[in-house]
Amino acid sequence: MRWSHLSARPDDASLLDAAPVASPLPLALPGAVVRTFDTPGFSGMTFYEIRAKSMINRVPGASRVPFQYTINPYRGCSHACSYCLGGDTPILMADGSTRPLSQLQVGDAVLGTTGAGPHRRYETTTVLDHWSTSKPAYRVTLADGTRLVASGDHRFLTDRGWRHVSPAEPHLPALAVGDRMSGVGHFADPPKESPDYQAGYLCGLIRGDAGAPLTASPREGDAWIRADGYLEDVPMHEALRWPEMPTGGWYRGFLAGAFGATGVADRLAIVFTSRDQGFLSRVTEALTHLGLPSRRPPHPQLGGVGSVEVTRDLWAALRFRHLTGTIEAPLDASGVGVRSDPQLTVADIEELGLTLPLYDITTGTGDFIADGVVSHNCFARNTHTYLDLDAGHDFDSKVIVKVNAGELVRRELSSPRWTGSPVAMGTNVDVYQRAEGRYRLMPEILTALRDHANPFSILTKGTLILRDLELLKQAATVTDVGLAFSVGFLDEAMWRAVESGTPSPQRRLDAVRRLTDAGFAVTVLMAPILPGLTDTDESIEETVAAIAAAGASGVTALALHLRPGAREWYAAWLTREHPALAPRYRDLYRDGSYLPQTYQNEIGARVRLAARRHNLHRATPGEARQASPTTPAHSDTEQLTLL
Repeated sequence: MRWSHLSARPDDASLLDAAPVASPLPLALPGAVVRTFDTPGFSGMTFYEIRAKSMINRVPGASRVPFQYTINPYRGCSHACSYCLGGDTPILMADGSTRPLSQLQVGDAVLGTTGAGPHRRYETTTVLDHWSTSKPAYRVTLADGTRLVASGDHRFLTDRGWRHVSPAEPHLPALAVGDRMSGVGHFADPPKESPDYQAGYLCGLIRGDAGAPLTASPREGDAWIRADGYLEDVPMHEALRWPEMPTGGWYRGFLAGAFGATGVADRLAIVFTSRDQGFLSRVTEALTHLGLPSRRPPHPQLGGVGSVEVTRDLWAALRFRHLTGTIEAPLDASGVGVRSDPQLTVADIEELGLTLPLYDITTGTGDFIADGVVSHNCFARNTHTYLDLDAGHDFDSKVIVKVNAGELVRRELSSPRWTGSPVAMGTNVDVYQRAEGRYRLMPEILTALRDHANPFSILTKGTLILRDLELLKQAATVTDVGLAFSVGFLDEAMWRAVESGTPSPQRRLDAVRRLTDAGFAVTVLMAPILPGLTDTDESIEETVAAIAAAGASGVTALALHLRPGAREWYAAWLTREHPALAPRYRDLYRDGSYLPQTYQNEIGARVRLAARRHNLHRATPGEARQASPTTPAHSDTEQLTLL
């Protein structure tokens, strides 16, 4: 096994309280030690201890956050928040399906592009070579929240041509914030074959077959074989029933089954035909639910036979296949023009400070489509911690620990090139998550910052910060120290549902009081405010009142932000726990990861009014992240990039 050499020696004293070494990551991380622990608080979790190459990371100049440097000793988070997850990065195959880059093989047919400038077109091409390499990694974030991890010499196709993420040679064209990439946009996640999906599939297949045009040939094959398997778990009478409140899984299965019965695919076209107008109405309803535009063209010459057509473009053709799991629909995208979209604009470029294993392929066209954008060479999956991990459960259960964080911070602060700029912590994942209780990385980091009188700020949900109160007080005598807590609501049932791994809201407010009593001006972010759940007047009033009673110096509201990956996992939780809210969320987040500005402004205004009633200063989002809370800060109430 390629990870066997990464396990710590049996005589390593640090292993005395550790359980047997855990299973390896899907991708090898050179120099890592893999541990699990027997304590209940870390049940089901795996820690990958690495020695990072750098710790103080510079924030891209175009970022909206009011700080330039960050320190992140952890990747991944044990807080288990339902809204704090990443995305995944598949490669587009020639038939419209997707496959992880690490699983591609020489000879596979993928989709690439040919041509130049505005005349570039998609073409089927072949994987000629496939290998892995270890290089310093960068993360590129797009406007829709897609995150792409690549080496600095990796190239993406943009509106300014091919651009290197961070070229080593100054004469090479570099990717920049504001560049617009080319492609079809983020791929949809495939469906899970849940009971709802299976019931929907059977309903679509059987009802679709019953209403098929009389001239149509009887269908046999994979769709009916698949249905036979589903009928072992779903009774026929349940399968034929229209559900009163169909779930997203049911709609996905219904469309897959309907296509198996009456669907036709021709290049980019997806067409359903039937004599049953009610059935076609259900098809339209399901397509609309999944965000796929369609139309009902008239067919007067067909004598009662109608049809539904999905909009004929590559984005819709791919999204239909990926959302429904319809693998039998042929796709021919050759010759289709390559387009761009504002959602593919580069929003952030971050040097990760890690040398990571990255995959590389060579294709006949010299490029391929990675998570919806035209890409070339050395691309790694953009999942949690860029190590081929699942975007949901793995983020909660597999944590990267930079065990040499303290010594690196001290060394970098001692560099003659370091100018003493403020650094922000807790801006990516929480530095005081539960893992910090075992690894104790923060005391050494805080000691180094204190010894160099370097200003810093901390944003956290973790009451473990109180362990380091004495160090914080010492640092505050020689430099500016900014502290902020995140408390979005007080409802304990909601807390257990969406932030199960964090201290309770009341414990966080108790920590605010203790820090305030110690002389710190602690600001509170009411984040995240959940539409339809914690955005009521009662919830806002109760939360602001408690924040004021805790002695906070200021408060600001930040509404829920759902990037791809987080969007799907949160949606699954919402549909399961609060299905009546699903339509509202689809409407609110239909344009991307952020809520409409009008909603954000309304929430901000309501929190400001409550703060005035309780004589509480309204902090800005930037103020809560600055080393000195008295420094003017960004005043927008929109959730910031690195929160």
